[in-house]
Amino acid sequence: MVSRFAKPVPVLCMVSNIVLNYIFDLHHHRITTWNNSILNPFVIQQYSDAVSDKGAALNNCFGFVDGTVQQLVYNGHKRVHALKFQAVALPNGLIGHLFGPVEGKKHDAAMLADSNFLTALEHNAVSPTGQQMCIYGDLAYPLRVNLMAPFRGAALTAQMEAFNDSMSNVRTSVEWLFGDIVEYFKFMDFKKNLKIGLSSIGKLYV
Repeated sequence: MVSRFAKPVPVLCMVSNIVLNYIFDLHHHRITTWNNSILNPFVIQQYSDAVSDKGAALNNCFGFVDGTVQQLVYNGHKRVHALKFQAVALPNGLIGHLFGPVEGKKHDAAMLADSNFLTALEHNAVSPTGQQMCIYGDLAYPLRVNLMAPFRGAALTAQMEAFNDSMSNVRTSVEWLFGDIVEYFKFMDFKKNLKIGLSSIGKLYV
């Protein structure tokens, strides 16, 4: 970039940060808060129908929540620190909600509580007919009206196991989502470019 733009590295970094801040300030609310354009009752029903058509046992599940230790961040002292993000993946491949970054050691359930997304679900996750809709997570998450998780325990019935299997098969979309982010934005996987205190890591990810 230095040869292309004939500018020194500090100037290019400053320009990049200005553009990054502009894009973040203008658009971050689209995935960091409840976005009614992609999460209104009619669209939520379409998501739920798509999930159900793929064989899910739940007929009111419209998305899948997961936390990922996505960022390996180099602090300059030969140590690598993990940052964690929480995403709600929708059946069409979009991110319905994104929260983070937080410390990598934080539990997924604690991160969900900090995000206040459950409150947003309680207020907004309904179908056009008024049915309560839900998202689905793994065993790390608590059971709520708007948050479902697998049956747990050693003595599961055949029906419970069938439920878990059906939801596990459709839940893989959230794992693909995290993989796609690193695949399409390679620099997010290069830890020595992402230094705590020097890079706006949260903004870059959002």
